[in-house]
Amino acid sequence: MENFPIINLENLNGEERKATMEKIKDACENWGFFELVNHGISHDLMDTVERLTKEHYRICMEQRFKDLVANKGLEAVQTEVKDMDWESTFHLRHLPESNISEVPDLTDEYRKAMKEFALKLEKLAEELLDLLCENLGLEKGYLKKAFYGSKGPTFGTKVANYPPCPKPDLVKGLRAHTDAGGIILLFQDDKVSGLQLLKDGKWVDVPPMHHSIVINLGDQLEVITNGKYKSVEHRVIAQSDGTRMSIASFYNPGSDAVIYPATTLIEENNEVYPKFVFEDYMNLYAGLKFQAKEPRFEAFKESSNVKLGPIATV
Repeated sequence: MENFPIINLENLNGEERKATMEKIKDACENWGFFELVNHGISHDLMDTVERLTKEHYRICMEQRFKDLVANKGLEAVQTEVKDMDWESTFHLRHLPESNISEVPDLTDEYRKAMKEFALKLEKLAEELLDLLCENLGLEKGYLKKAFYGSKGPTFGTKVANYPPCPKPDLVKGLRAHTDAGGIILLFQDDKVSGLQLLKDGKWVDVPPMHHSIVINLGDQLEVITNGKYKSVEHRVIAQSDGTRMSIASFYNPGSDAVIYPATTLIEENNEVYPKFVFEDYMNLYAGLKFQAKEPRFEAFKESSNVKLGPIATV
């Protein structure tokens, strides 16, 4: 199998721009994932975020997770666990309004670092959306406008740790799923692996790399591109050694954004993806996250009655 796509964003500024754009295009069409290096986010900031995230888990989350495992008897399971994941998580919201100041148990240093990191990721997400527009032949800013709704995009972070698991063959770190939203930016542990994506019917490891950002495409980009780009099923395998850190940030449409295929990407005789309000899609996804995405799309084809207007401008 061909190598997992790694994109050096610095190459966009020189004579390798065309080849780099082609690599991004191929990754979006054939993988749904790629890994960024030289993405413009300070390594010092990433190191600080990693240190503080691991400290926070050790001080505030680790014992809670051990208590949960003990209460549910997970260490003694003999058959596959299909209704929960071997992960310890908390969530931060950045847009449309931040809740970082309200999340308990975070130090001031950690809050400050995560705010700064989120701003950098937001900027990177919007740069990537414009690169996707360029490859798709859409006007610059089209995807950002498509996500905008009346209050702008939604943007949040899931901070997860995947502790050592005594039964990794019976409990998944995170069960297989596609992501519901737009574009996802992941800062993952560079020592403990576990993230895998499904490609051509086989599970492929997403390689841990120091200071990289892993990108994957969510269901909304599959709809807007009318299937030219695909959201891809992925999972986290629990490991028997080491705790894996995962900081996944989701740049998603606003809750009232109307999502539908770009007219220039609808080809004659091709099936057309549905149109819907993003919040409605999320409400359906909440109960069906770990099931195939196709029935979610079909449900909106059958019930679609959203009247389309022009995409709201920023």
